[in-house]
Amino acid sequence: MTDQLHAQHYINGEFIDSGSEQSSFDPATGSAIGTYSDGGADTAELAIAAASRAFRETGWRKDAMSRSIALSHLADAFEARTSDLIATLCSENGKLQGEAGFEVHFIPRALRFAAGLALLNQGKVADTQPGVQSMSIRQAVGVAGIIVPWNSPAYLCIRALAPALAAGCTAAVKMPAQAAQTSALLAEIFDSVEDVPTGAVNFFIESGSAGAQHLVESPAVPVISFTGSTHTGRLIARAAADGLKRVSLELGGKTPHLVFDEADLAVVVPTIVASTTVFAGQFCMTGSRILAQRGIADRLTEALAEALSAVRPGPASSPDSQIGPMINLASVARVDAAVDDAIAKGAEVVVRGGASQLEHLAGGAFYHPTLLKVSDSDRTIVQAETFGPVQTIQVFDTEEEAIALANDTEYGLSACIWSRDVDRPVRVARELEAGLISINSWANLAVEFEEGGFKSSGIGRLGGVASLEDFLEYKQISHPFVPEVH
Repeated sequence: MTDQLHAQHYINGEFIDSGSEQSSFDPATGSAIGTYSDGGADTAELAIAAASRAFRETGWRKDAMSRSIALSHLADAFEARTSDLIATLCSENGKLQGEAGFEVHFIPRALRFAAGLALLNQGKVADTQPGVQSMSIRQAVGVAGIIVPWNSPAYLCIRALAPALAAGCTAAVKMPAQAAQTSALLAEIFDSVEDVPTGAVNFFIESGSAGAQHLVESPAVPVISFTGSTHTGRLIARAAADGLKRVSLELGGKTPHLVFDEADLAVVVPTIVASTTVFAGQFCMTGSRILAQRGIADRLTEALAEALSAVRPGPASSPDSQIGPMINLASVARVDAAVDDAIAKGAEVVVRGGASQLEHLAGGAFYHPTLLKVSDSDRTIVQAETFGPVQTIQVFDTEEEAIALANDTEYGLSACIWSRDVDRPVRVARELEAGLISINSWANLAVEFEEGGFKSSGIGRLGGVASLEDFLEYKQISHPFVPEVH
């Protein structure tokens, strides 16, 4: 990389320019922080070709121990660049220091877990009848096309890339323009680890979708791993179906907090506030729906109103900041329009946040949190993913009603249950249609366990042993033999 502030594509072990040059911006100030090469379908094809060569011509797909060692060394390399990754996420992604650190700390853990997974790709063998030995082996499918979102670009890239590499795949990775500088840093770290064969991992940056579309349509890419909106996930699934291509999709969410009468508000309130302020609500597990039992609803609403009204927006550079900027001003306008529409359709304002008018934040994409009280779960503000710091609160009476309300959505990525009853949380968790249930907590992620969604929140799982499955093909080998005759 010739210039730290000019982000290039990383293809076949080289940093290259392809496409037009665009600017990267700091969402906290609106100021340009660098430039990047904006690629497209041609750049994606270069990445696919390099990954295909590496898959065919190197020993990567056949040598599990080498993959395990490489992934372990990558974990060390990422750990050594922790401060650089945090700084880049703060300046380009708008995250506060603690939020960026939270994202980055998952990366070495994911890589080390994948290093172990690389050695777990075991088949089986059995005598299916006298004189016939059958075996089942699992082999890497080929080039993995990985399409990364902008909201947590460093970890969400590695979350998909690590198991793909552990399985023996090579990769063409599409990074979004909003994370161009992050992409360049990820590539620089990969380039520093000699154990990864040239061309095994390729990154290209684009502001549009032509390159991503080429990944999905290319017959040389048998599997796509995508994290992003449900709308885009559906488009990818339809396009991939033409080639009978496998897809792994982690899509949108509308996480409910089910708060029962016996919940401890001293723990509930700060966690619910954090669930909408972390990443400025730009998180697939943002706790956007609050379902409160009637006996606790008024106290909870009052406490949340006070806490949310006191949240201080600001940049990562200020230790007083409690919520960072959204990714850009267009996102601020989009979220504000959704709130206005909800109010016009009858939602009751508890806290009306909105675009910051604070003079010292001028130029930044800051949005103060909003809390709306609703009585009808069919409203758009309840059903649609807002992707911003907006929460709704709705009252329920019985446990059965809470479960029904929580499940009354097309999404099923995560949910939270708040109760000091010893039995209720597990009982309710078993009835919720969601892939991750956090009890008396929120978004309690662990890379060692499977993560993914029900319903329109996705297909497949990342994390855990199951994360290998999308990147492996099963092959049965039958071997008749002549038994020894005595």
